[in-house]
Amino acid sequence: MTEDLFGAADAPEDMTRPLAVRMRPSTLAEVVGQDRVLGEGSPLRRLANPASKGSLTAPSSIILFGPPGVGKTTLAYIVAKQSGRVFEELSAVTSGVKDVRAVLQRAHERLVAQGRETVLFIDEVHRFSKSQQDALLPSVENRDVTFIGATTENPSFSVISPLLSRSVVVKLEALEPDDLQVLLTRALDDQRGLKGEVKASDEAIDEIIRMASGDARKSLTILEAAAGAVTGDKERKKGARKPIITPEAVGKVMDAATVRYDKKGDDHYDVISAFIKSMRGSDPDAALHYLARMLRAGEDPRFIARRIMIASAEEVGMAAPQILQVTVAAAQAVAMIGMPEARIILSEATIAVATAPKSNASYNAINAALADVDAGLIGQVPLHLRNAPTKLMKSWGNHEGYQYAHDAPGAVAAQQYMPDELVGHEYYHPNERGYEHELGPRLERIRSILHGSGNTTGSRDGNQGTAASDSREA
Repeated sequence: MTEDLFGAADAPEDMTRPLAVRMRPSTLAEVVGQDRVLGEGSPLRRLANPASKGSLTAPSSIILFGPPGVGKTTLAYIVAKQSGRVFEELSAVTSGVKDVRAVLQRAHERLVAQGRETVLFIDEVHRFSKSQQDALLPSVENRDVTFIGATTENPSFSVISPLLSRSVVVKLEALEPDDLQVLLTRALDDQRGLKGEVKASDEAIDEIIRMASGDARKSLTILEAAAGAVTGDKERKKGARKPIITPEAVGKVMDAATVRYDKKGDDHYDVISAFIKSMRGSDPDAALHYLARMLRAGEDPRFIARRIMIASAEEVGMAAPQILQVTVAAAQAVAMIGMPEARIILSEATIAVATAPKSNASYNAINAALADVDAGLIGQVPLHLRNAPTKLMKSWGNHEGYQYAHDAPGAVAAQQYMPDELVGHEYYHPNERGYEHELGPRLERIRSILHGSGNTTGSRDGNQGTAASDSREA
């Protein structure tokens, strides 16, 4: 597909095209919501300059990364048009290596025979295989084409390194409500749009903006559908009152806003990250918001339940150890019940974690212990703690002198449990919140008994607890 992609705006047949297509900007000045990436000296602005043709300082490859409906295709076309380059488009969904090579061959021949440069735009480039992306490299390297790729997925993970290293990545953001309002107002009045034949209440505009979730194409699609609903898709009689789009009309064409959420992409990781951090930060309202977004987007409730269980151990821990029991029960209930009732159980578990006192002491403790083991601080298990199920093993000194803790005052026997190399290492340090407020002083007393009596090798001169412990040996 070449540079007549959007057609001439004044062609009669253009009015049969979708409103979102008719209202596409034709110049960079008309683009709304991307000021940050269109400033003077920006890669897109430089590439759109006619003087950039043949320039070695202009970018030869750009990857536009952003959510749907923010203008990736439009920007690529405007850059080609304003700079005087030919525009060629391929879709990664329908094109193969053969199609890529055919376009590249045409671009090379055009450059040699006519001196005309080509912008090759590939939509959803993340769907290209490695071999398809590899096929682009020679032409990008030789500047036979100016390559512009569009992707909704993080190019760090979806674009091959050689192509990524030759490209400037331009990150586009979802449009703000004010930006969408500009687009909707323009579409209501513009001759390419609804020509002022339909009005929309402020409340209806707000409802469309809410449903669009930063997607310009979606906002215009909803507007067009709502306009059709209030006019019946019939021409207005001369002198008749203009139909008005109301929130009710918008609701008829859109039952609910579609949540922008890619379960395999950045949205998935960003929302679950915000969900966990909201629980950690003790904000149940924010946590419930992200929970609702995941549920509406069709996220697996069992996945959410697993993340809540992990959060209960990592973020709450021993400050409120009963919360882990709540979240485990919730995960089991979710697996048995399923949606939609599982939403209630997930809500309860989310609120339990978010409102509980917080401690990451258990999390830090196991990480510190693992770090010592990874560093080679292993040591031998003290003899008095070793198992001795046979006479031979007892003759080696295994279990000799072990003190059965329940026979000691307070069920704390003064003996060494750590290997010799790790005596004095402490991993668990409770904080002052929740149950750990009580646990901290108790642990100090226990440690003073364990380490402060001078008995670090275990008693070997008495039989206290030996017979009982023999029968309870693990």
